[in-house]
Amino acid sequence: MQRLQHLVRPAALAAAFLCLSAASHAALFEDDEARRAILDLRQRVETVRQQSENTTQRLADENGQLRRSLVDLQQQIDNLRGDMARMTGQNEQLTRTLTELQQRQTTIDDRLKQNEPQQVSVDGKDFTADPREKADFEAALGVFRSGQFPQAQAAFADFVKRYPRSGYNPSALFWLGNAQYATRNYAEAVANFRSMLSLAPDHAKAPEAVLSIANCQIELKDTRAARRTLEDLVKAYPQSEAASAARERLSRLR
Repeated sequence: MQRLQHLVRPAALAAAFLCLSAASHAALFEDDEARRAILDLRQRVETVRQQSENTTQRLADENGQLRRSLVDLQQQIDNLRGDMARMTGQNEQLTRTLTELQQRQTTIDDRLKQNEPQQVSVDGKDFTADPREKADFEAALGVFRSGQFPQAQAAFADFVKRYPRSGYNPSALFWLGNAQYATRNYAEAVANFRSMLSLAPDHAKAPEAVLSIANCQIELKDTRAARRTLEDLVKAYPQSEAASAARERLSRLR
């Protein structure tokens, strides 16, 4: 019995040792699994962290690029605004320049029109005259009508000399003769009245010119010549007022 107990006790110890060894092995196995799980989890966390950092960096890069693009776009907008402002300024300047050119052109056109020949009508005669020519004639006539006969004589004589082919010449010669008659230059007056009649025998003032010749001849004491002149007037222009005056003077000359 004691021998049996002696044999069983070592066996029990061996069995207990085996159980403890198995349990220890199982515990070691579970620790390895836990460590692997922890390492795997750490790896996953690291992977997620790295991905997050990568994503954050990518977003930061994209955000920076976007900001640079916005800055470039704003610069382009500012440049366009500057260009538009310059173009607006240039357009305004061009508009002002165009307006000034149009005004100058209008002024030039007005001056050209002022210097262009004009259609005039004097003593029943229609003709074309330069503005300066018209102004000179009217100025001389104004001097005559003011009673300044010596000055009028000089003005009309100068006019005829300056404008030898003027349509005003018959009228200018008529008034020149009248100015000379008023200053008692009878012989010169007769010559200019006859020049006027030779130039325009159908002139509206032709009858008056013939009557004026007779008046000059009377002043020169050439009664015979005056009578012939008055008779010619009555024959040439029988319906004129000058012819009526000529008849009256003929009756006095007899």
